[in-house]
Amino acid sequence: MSGGGRVQGLSRSCILLIVIAGMERFAFKGVASNLVTYLTDVVQMSNSSAAKTVNSWCGFTSMLPLLVAPLADSFWDSYSTILTSSFVYVLGLGAVASTATIWTWSPPSNKSSPAFLFWSLCLISLGQGAYNPSLQAFGADQLDHDEELPSSKDDKSSNKKSLFFQWWYFGVCSGSLLGVILMSYIQDTFGWILGFAIPMFAMITSVAIFTCGNRIYAYKPDKSIDSKPFQNILQVIKVTASKLVNGRIRINLPDDKSDVGELELQEKPLCDQKFGSNGGFDGNPRNKTYLLENAKIVLRLLPIWAMLLMFAVIFQQPATFFTKQGMTMKRNIGRNFKIPPATLQSAITLSIILMMPLYDKVLIPITQIVTRNQKGITVMQRMGVGMFLSIIAMIIAAVVETKRLEISRKMSSLESETVELSIFWLLPQYVLLGISDIFTVVGMQEFFYNEVPVRMRTMGFALYTSVFGLGSFLSALMISVIEAFTSSGGRQSWFSDDMREDGLDKYYWLLALASTLSLLFYAIFSKFYTTTSELENGNCK
Repeated sequence: MSGGGRVQGLSRSCILLIVIAGMERFAFKGVASNLVTYLTDVVQMSNSSAAKTVNSWCGFTSMLPLLVAPLADSFWDSYSTILTSSFVYVLGLGAVASTATIWTWSPPSNKSSPAFLFWSLCLISLGQGAYNPSLQAFGADQLDHDEELPSSKDDKSSNKKSLFFQWWYFGVCSGSLLGVILMSYIQDTFGWILGFAIPMFAMITSVAIFTCGNRIYAYKPDKSIDSKPFQNILQVIKVTASKLVNGRIRINLPDDKSDVGELELQEKPLCDQKFGSNGGFDGNPRNKTYLLENAKIVLRLLPIWAMLLMFAVIFQQPATFFTKQGMTMKRNIGRNFKIPPATLQSAITLSIILMMPLYDKVLIPITQIVTRNQKGITVMQRMGVGMFLSIIAMIIAAVVETKRLEISRKMSSLESETVELSIFWLLPQYVLLGISDIFTVVGMQEFFYNEVPVRMRTMGFALYTSVFGLGSFLSALMISVIEAFTSSGGRQSWFSDDMREDGLDKYYWLLALASTLSLLFYAIFSKFYTTTSELENGNCK
């Protein structure tokens, strides 16, 4: 096992993988950020069809890791998964670029062309579904090498993990920002061929850099390489269900004398078992206790996972209704230039990039003094703070929208739809969402990584991305249901095309209320949740 030198608390291998993750985000955002324009201008879809296509693809892309990760955990190690999935990823990017090349000379037909583009996008989703969680799990595994060193301390290891996830998100946001700003400009100015070719070559370059880093990576040996956690957990669930039919669940525990004892299954973890690092029980991976406890660890994450969904729903608003708000507001800078409403989305990423160093250098030292905790605040507290900030952002959005509607409704129907309210009034809600991301998103990455068994860490990151995938679908479902209720009886829908008659302010208040309830239940679940570190120390509740 080998590792690189350290730079600012992180090894060279960690820093290299953070750069590679940023390059991947640049490639993905280079395609996704302006895809709606490509679908309407080149593929000639309607605006509604293009928007539905993009939303469905983004939701599918975020959900796919939840399906692919268990297979990656069961059959491949992280390094092999990264290399294989990157090939599929590049193939998908190349297929999308080829559509732009072909359709430049021959306009797309109504039937075959959208289907070919759809399958090209599916290749990107499939490649990313295994690539992203595996890359992040591989990056975090570099830290486990440091933990095995005799000089490492639990607090230092925990702080180093927090530092890694913070800078990982910083790198991802930097790549996303560059992809959105640079590639949108290139696609609009120089055309789609170059606009899609650059992300493809960026991804190829990142794979080449990843391969060149072989000598500095820390390859963690897998002590249970023969175990298939996903298959085993399904087997345990099946066996447990069959035993429930018989009225009692019994776990056979062989002792040194080969006698068989029976242990009733209880709600609390089996604290007398030796608990392995990060959520796995030491011993034979085929032992029923080992498998059952791993299954319980994954299942007990679901309440926390579910309470994060409303944060993911709020996460969908900047690209949709926030932008719709901005379209009717005063956007002039000088006499001739108007700010594109979608540009304000970059305020989220910029606030993350600017505030992330302050979080580590200013906020953490202050909270360390207040809480007398080495980490300042726990991971679960960090996620809760981010959820709270997202609620404040929605309240501000509702207040600004109420003011916009008041001004708009006072105007004559013959006047322009643009109201005398500056678009910069929307900046606070964008910035607050960016700051909330620093807390919640980074906290989610660390939480799901730490709380799953060692052999299922790719699955842990898949759980994190699936929150945003299901949140995307949940957001679309809420809009459909609300529209059906509010438009009944000939009333104006909250999402009316007439921005003077919409009810977006009510929708924002509803999101704030639903998120408040989610935060309340999250706090309750967190209070009774036992982390793997507590289980390792025998600190069972």
